[in-house]
Amino acid sequence: MDLLGARVVGPLESHAAGYAAHLEQRGYTLATRRNWMTLVAHLSRWLAGEGLGAAGLTGQVARRYVAARAAAGYRACRSSRSLDPLLSYLRDVQAAPAEPPAAVSAGDALVERFRAYLLAERGVKPDVAEFYVVSVRPFVSTVMVGDGVDAARLSARTVTAYLSGLTRSLAPKTVQGRASALRALLRFWFLDGVADTDLSVSVPKVAHRASGLPKGLPAEQVTALLASCDTHSVNGLRDRAILTMLARMGLRAGEVAGLQLDDLDWRQGEVVVRGKGGHRDRLPLPVDVGQALVDYLEAGRPAGALDRCVFVRVKSPRRGLTSIGVTQVVNAAGHRAGLGTVYAHRLRHSAATAMLAAGAPLTEIGQVLRHRSVLTTAIYAKVDIAALRSLAMPWPQEVRR
Repeated sequence: MDLLGARVVGPLESHAAGYAAHLEQRGYTLATRRNWMTLVAHLSRWLAGEGLGAAGLTGQVARRYVAARAAAGYRACRSSRSLDPLLSYLRDVQAAPAEPPAAVSAGDALVERFRAYLLAERGVKPDVAEFYVVSVRPFVSTVMVGDGVDAARLSARTVTAYLSGLTRSLAPKTVQGRASALRALLRFWFLDGVADTDLSVSVPKVAHRASGLPKGLPAEQVTALLASCDTHSVNGLRDRAILTMLARMGLRAGEVAGLQLDDLDWRQGEVVVRGKGGHRDRLPLPVDVGQALVDYLEAGRPAGALDRCVFVRVKSPRRGLTSIGVTQVVNAAGHRAGLGTVYAHRLRHSAATAMLAAGAPLTEIGQVLRHRSVLTTAIYAKVDIAALRSLAMPWPQEVRR
């Protein structure tokens, strides 16, 4: 079969057309599809020479193939990762055998139970659960003996010593995150019966000096960020819509990434925001945000997107952006505008300070930002220097006698 300039013969010939259509559906360019079909043709001939069919294309066989390819002097596709898209497709259509699951240690099993608890009971997002899991895995390894947790090793002293050790090599803010993850793990272990006592209360607080005022951007810098987007390109339309949502509505990066097409209520002029802890809030959709979204959805969002996310990757596969992707959009705009590195959360601060400057009370700002505690919103009171100056006591003058 001749397909995209590649002649596919042998055991993969019957799957070549389906795989080519699969690649096209995911938005890969013609050049990329040709390169991958050339790889399929070469692999199919190699399998025929080895007396194997598609059903024999296991992970081990794939590694043998790339080793043979490298030994033959080929420069491209010399890693087993280059076969991952093809193997995934062949397994989905049940042409290649599924890879057997790797052996899971007792410690890994405990960590995965913790992940399931975070997702199902705590309602955290998958990327947050992944951060917690990665954070606690070293601690779990220190208290494991054989197939279970050693009660003698699991104590308040062990917890304190472990966290103290982190402070020698990590920044205070990083240690704070690790401490939060450790508290969640120890609370879960008590509920799950792994520990007899709730040791989460023994995790010490991590001292970290606050940076002072929330670091929002002045209005002219926010304007420069928006102006840096080339609205004649798909990238520019998407990035301007993302930046407008962040700067005008004060959303978090994860909330922008998690936005679905069904969350946009055009008739009511509202948007459903999926916040922390599984909370869903309906917010009014400002006119400029709505216009930026319409421009992107009409002329920027790819028709062949693989999910219902509003904001989709420009490069294939055309899946929804992650929170890291949203942060990278803001960072790139900051460098284009000559502002250097800018993180997405600074635009949340910018939205709050802009509302404060316009005379909005802190209670309304807290409602827009969806803070669960008024104390969280109170940090923005420090931004209003003029109002704070009027409250300051005059400096005592020296009394001369």
